Amino acid sequence: MNHRRLPSLSSLRAFEAAARHESAKQAAQELSVTATAISHQVRGLEEALGVSLFLRKPRQLELTPQGRELQQVLETAFDSISSVVERLSAVPVRQTVTLSTTPAVAVRWLLPWVCLLRDSHPGIDLRIHASHEPVALDGVTADIAIRYGDGRWPGLIAEKLFDNTFIPTCSPQLGLHEVNQLTSHSLIHFHPQESVATPINWALWQRQAKVPGLDVSAGLVFSDETHAISAAVGEQGVALMSRQLIQDELEEGRLVQPFGPEFEGKPFFLVYPESRRHDPTILAIRDWVLAVPGGLCTLSH
Repeated sequence: MNHRRLPSLSSLRAFEAAARHESAKQAAQELSVTATAISHQVRGLEEALGVSLFLRKPRQLELTPQGRELQQVLETAFDSISSVVERLSAVPVRQTVTLSTTPAVAVRWLLPWVCLLRDSHPGIDLRIHASHEPVALDGVTADIAIRYGDGRWPGLIAEKLFDNTFIPTCSPQLGLHEVNQLTSHSLIHFHPQESVATPINWALWQRQAKVPGLDVSAGLVFSDETHAISAAVGEQGVALMSRQLIQDELEEGRLVQPFGPEFEGKPFFLVYPESRRHDPTILAIRDWVLAVPGGLCTLSH
């Protein structure tokens, strides 16, 4: 096996830098050593090779023909090494996407399925912005959103996800079957702390149901839908909730709809800027949301 006859790497680096800058001082600054150390390394290299690599002038180093030949080879070699090292050590660029939606949609619909996104797009870091108020999809506050509304937002693409039907609901343990039994149980209210109005509330429900003696201002009040749902499951009263967000509890029998009427609220849409309709990261989040199990409607394009 042939062994390569090579001088020390430190002497080759010192020479290449000095040749490139035509200055021992500038080479020293680049390599974070002293000019004396550069000169010492270059002289050691010349002794090892048995040739002069520089013509030393008062304020400049001038390459000899042998020095020029070695400098050209080293420059190509070091460039190639640097390129390979950068490629091998490069950290993949991760994409961060912020999705804004209501706390209940985030907790009860999206979060159980984040694993699907991790599996299909491990390079995307998802951030959830939970709020009842719409936020700017400016790439700073948020990039994409799930909102309820009429689906008409200027400059945004809106794709319908699911309907939003509000129903009276409670634990079956309360034994409610008739609407006139409601007055003997507490009402559970959901009032978000933000300024946005609750889409459907007991006052609106009572205007249609006209239950005698029902005080729609009394009862338990929660600023979080998930807490209101938990209170209903815990037999604390009757809540007015989106059927789509309590589908699991209804199917498992932990909640029931004892009576009507029910109200159609505004549907939920997936919303993102028109200008980013071809953005691969936005499309990845879109595909993930549309793949989440649970009552997706026919998409409106």
